[in-house]
Amino acid sequence: MGKIGATERKWLLTLHLLFSGLMLGEAFVFLILSIAAATTNDAGMLQGFYTSMHVLSKTAVRYSVVFAVITGILLSVRTHWGLFKFYWIIAKEGLTLLSVALGPIGMYVWTLKAVKLTTAEGSSVLQDPAFIVNRGELWIGIILQILSLLAILMLSVFKPWGSRNRKQRSNLV
Repeated sequence: MGKIGATERKWLLTLHLLFSGLMLGEAFVFLILSIAAATTNDAGMLQGFYTSMHVLSKTAVRYSVVFAVITGILLSVRTHWGLFKFYWIIAKEGLTLLSVALGPIGMYVWTLKAVKLTTAEGSSVLQDPAFIVNRGELWIGIILQILSLLAILMLSVFKPWGSRNRKQRSNLV
């Protein structure tokens, strides 16, 4: 596969930014719904918040992650950036793996468990140790997801550390 032209690169970058922005927006929606769930004692509302998060984890979260990863890989291999030429890209790839584990996998598992528990137990679920642990895991996952996505955004903007080749060449001198 050869390099792409400027117009194609701009379209691919636009799609990548769109899906990456969706990922960050969805993480904040999870945060808002979790705050709402933490402040209610109403069983119906609680179940509604977790059901909403679960539906998002099965749909929008999955698709935005898949397409952000695909467009990111295409941008790397079809432009001068490469997959492993720059330290900031390698850091983004590691953080992306974390985001994949937290987003479509973690959020799905934690919200499914919350939906099942709230459906079975109603408002008494608030005293269930399994629910309390699951809610804590979900909170940690949401916070880590937001932090990792913000770090990816900052790495994309500031592009720190430079090229791996430049550092290797300076070590040879």
